[in-house]
Amino acid sequence: MSEQDHINDLGHIRGLMDRSTRFLSLSGLSGITAGLAALVGAFAAREHFTSLYFDGRASGMFESDYLPTRWVTARFDDHVQFLVVDGLIVLVVALIGALWFTWRRSERTGQSLWDASARRMLLNLLLPLIAGGLFSLALLFNGSILMVPSATLVFYGLALLNASKYTLDEIRWLGVSEAALGVVAAFWPTAGLLFWALGFGVLHIFYGGLMYLRHERGQGAA
Repeated sequence: MSEQDHINDLGHIRGLMDRSTRFLSLSGLSGITAGLAALVGAFAAREHFTSLYFDGRASGMFESDYLPTRWVTARFDDHVQFLVVDGLIVLVVALIGALWFTWRRSERTGQSLWDASARRMLLNLLLPLIAGGLFSLALLFNGSILMVPSATLVFYGLALLNASKYTLDEIRWLGVSEAALGVVAAFWPTAGLLFWALGFGVLHIFYGGLMYLRHERGQGAA
């Protein structure tokens, strides 16, 4: 066998090992879908808050440092309910997009959608994600509504980082970016919705697009 044949064999063996230990069918288009859904959800939340006027000023959370105190107390339950419903809708849309596009890619690559690597990735993703979700609910129900965007970003970033060893490398850097953005958001709580839109919206679209260009472009229609 020639040296080139040995190199090709090693590449083939490495590919088989990657497929057995890492879930490589995750689609970048699912990240783009999740990002677009998050931006729509963030816009809906902004419209909800900026529709509330007190003392002639809007309580928007994108660009204002003005902290409206009356809606925190008088209408707190309404805001919690709206944010929970808004977040759940975004989550459902993102999950549907992730399942659809990832299933389509797994069909093309020949990797099972529910093999051992997929189960390991999901388990490592869910543990920090569930903890973060419960922690965020505790913040909501204890009145710390402005810290929720920071908490969700940090825990989501840690979940991605924990799961990244079982999937594409871009997921690791997405996790680091999400967690770092969440830490910054903790020091600027009145701009939490802006950071939430950047993290779950813009970063998902950016890394989803990067994953698509690096791993899917030229492999057929999505």
